[in-house]
Amino acid sequence: MTESAHAEGNAGKRADRAAAGVWSGSWVAERLGVELAGDEALPALLGLALRRNPKRAHLLVSNVLGKHVPQSPSVVYGHGVALGRRVRDLLGAEEAARAVVLGYAETATGLGHCVADGLGPAAYLHSTRRPVAGVARAGGFEESHSHATSHLLLPRDPELLAGDGPLVLVDDEFSTGNTVLNTVRALHERYPRERYVVVALVDTRSPADAGRLEEFAREIGARVDLVTAASGTVRLPPGVLEKGQELVARHEAPPVEPPTEQGGGPSAPPARPGPSGSVARVGLRWPDGLPDGGRHGFTTAHRERLEAALPGMAARIADALPADARRVLVLGFEELMYAPLRLAHALEETTGAEVRYSTTTRSPVLAVDDPGYAIRTRLVFPAHDDPADGPGERYAYNVAGAGFDAVVAVVDSAADTPALHAPDGLPARLAAHVPHVLLAVVPSYVPGATRAPYAPERPSMLPEPLRGPAFSSYAPDEVGWLLQDLSDVTLEAPTEEREEAIQRGGAHYAESLPVEYQPSEQYQQLFHAALGTSAARLARAVGAVTEVVLTERSPRPVLVSLARAGTPVGILMRRWAHFRHGLDLPHYAVSIVRGRGIDANALRWLAEHHDPADVVFVDGWTGKGAITRELAAALRDFEDTDGVTGFDPEIAVLADPGSCVRTYGTRDDFLIPSACLNSTVSGLISRTVLRADLVGPHDFHGAKFYRELAGADLSPAFLDAVSARFPDATDAVDAQAKELLSADRAPTWEGWAAVERISEEYGIHDVNLVKPGVGETTRVMLRRVPWKVLARAGAGADLDHVRLLAEQRGVPVEEVDDLPYTCVGLIHPRYTRGATGADGRAVAL
Repeated sequence: MTESAHAEGNAGKRADRAAAGVWSGSWVAERLGVELAGDEALPALLGLALRRNPKRAHLLVSNVLGKHVPQSPSVVYGHGVALGRRVRDLLGAEEAARAVVLGYAETATGLGHCVADGLGPAAYLHSTRRPVAGVARAGGFEESHSHATSHLLLPRDPELLAGDGPLVLVDDEFSTGNTVLNTVRALHERYPRERYVVVALVDTRSPADAGRLEEFAREIGARVDLVTAASGTVRLPPGVLEKGQELVARHEAPPVEPPTEQGGGPSAPPARPGPSGSVARVGLRWPDGLPDGGRHGFTTAHRERLEAALPGMAARIADALPADARRVLVLGFEELMYAPLRLAHALEETTGAEVRYSTTTRSPVLAVDDPGYAIRTRLVFPAHDDPADGPGERYAYNVAGAGFDAVVAVVDSAADTPALHAPDGLPARLAAHVPHVLLAVVPSYVPGATRAPYAPERPSMLPEPLRGPAFSSYAPDEVGWLLQDLSDVTLEAPTEEREEAIQRGGAHYAESLPVEYQPSEQYQQLFHAALGTSAARLARAVGAVTEVVLTERSPRPVLVSLARAGTPVGILMRRWAHFRHGLDLPHYAVSIVRGRGIDANALRWLAEHHDPADVVFVDGWTGKGAITRELAAALRDFEDTDGVTGFDPEIAVLADPGSCVRTYGTRDDFLIPSACLNSTVSGLISRTVLRADLVGPHDFHGAKFYRELAGADLSPAFLDAVSARFPDATDAVDAQAKELLSADRAPTWEGWAAVERISEEYGIHDVNLVKPGVGETTRVMLRRVPWKVLARAGAGADLDHVRLLAEQRGVPVEEVDDLPYTCVGLIHPRYTRGATGADGRAVAL
């Protein structure tokens, strides 16, 4: 059976179980003689499972908590809010307004937060098992039956627990009362008060334990109330612990690699991972400074900010989901329960998909694929938040085989570590069973942080930049490449093959490289002629944009070119700053990929070595502004995932014919000779490559160094020809820079509007196939399958090289009036290899 068939089969079993009314605790009850007696609602609220625990063999598995069993977020949230409203009715409005709610880690952190929401304007705090540097403990206690016992209380404001209003303690299950007694005893000694309210989904105390709470209340001289959704008793026969351990040992599957997902049992064949699904990040744009939960306290003001931000964050998740996703799981992370729940709830209200919610857990539970057992499947992965108690296994239950089309895994930034992205990490384990995995990272809140908080610093695993002559023909001080060298990997494919694969959606353009075009002697002569006539114009534009950057952006900027077209421009700007001001500016080149964003690891390296506020991104020219938008969106996502702020999305370009940026040297659309060639005018470096089998989550994007083309390299000649014109351009640059600095340079996006119009007028209906401007048109002729060229009527020598390429490739050049660009290149809109002649020359449709 294939994995998808296995998943469908399991989903069918679950539907059959629900239809047949099989209780998800019957498997354990029948084998151990355990009974669940009490309210009629109990079987709907609880199932049973087994765990390897020397203190308690059985586990009550809630169907409405959203921990082990995926559930509708509205159901999970509704149960918690309903309990909170009952507490409000019990206390009265005045006392409810003075209450503080305390939830228990890890299982009840989300439930406690929901109770606080239902209670009204109550502050919320939950215990934690994660120590936080610089935050003093306000208390702690033990949970005697748990596999991980120590709870810490780390409020940002110690006065949160010092008031005399009611303290509301929330747990998922009220079984023996030991945890609550330990808590109240510890807190009452330091912060005595008159009233406590204990809240739980279910009260399963034995008759012997039932009176302990009242006795304890009399002992400390305070009132203690109990509010639960249902009550009953778990009746355990003699020797149940030993029998349970024996049952676990008998049904626990032997370890395999990768770990089997089923716990065992004759009806539970091992789950077989199918083809790996995709893994991608989604930026939430979590509000700056908003706590990710109640670990350090969550106030009414925090709640208002979250409510305002939820619709936008849910919309960003919805936009990132596949259009055909019908069943979606939002998966929280251990103590991080409330934020994922609220995101899931908002997503449920804004999308037509069936949304479910659950979280990962520390709790080791046996999985048995039986309709009468609560934990059907188990995913195992290593801890990824550097836990204080050391490494260990973590689990996601009832996810594999549940028929989800997509999983949105939500973690905090402290858990966004190399272990998370390892081959056996959570996203990879999910992707083995689910077609689409999205990773959303919430910034870990650190009390007292003066900037957006981020994960604790880890030793950098990123290498130092590559430099010439080992990588590129540029001098080592001219540019450092934040890339990895893929020179030994065969990445080239024929242009026609690449175009067909890209347009059919079977490949992304950055997953391969075109065969490096070698220009004819006639074309090289044209390049040299163009350089001779445009070098002075280029020098003026380089000087002007550099002066604008030094005046407006930073007196000592860190130039970061968008490889590869931006790299020669960044080098020229660096040379101008040295020539005119004696500055020795740092300069790097990074990869940005349309549809996939900027290299986040390169940003991490830059943030570690420089102030992000000094970074100025550099490109050669703008076309329709796609990369401008791509960079802005990518930096927003990076703030969400890493919490690092300060990077300015504004790109500095030599030429801005599309009116897409406000930092430029000129808005004229003219021939920049570095667009005429490929690697031989860009330091012999290829376009950048982003492919999952070559670029891991902690790698820089890749590129090739074409050392074998050294004999045809014109990169130094191009730079030297422009730099030689700097002395003669000084006066003109001063005048041009003065004019720019006083002008209204707000982008009009005129180019984008023209591209949309051309796309529709020519029946293309895809703006990605319309490449405006001389530079972009040249790229179409060199790397893609061109359909036709639109040239502005009367365009002169700036188009000589385009006309030559068009003649060589059999591409018609059509003159057009009122074109805002000198020319526009159109990629073949319905390309297959059958749409070209035998000689590879494009034909009109």
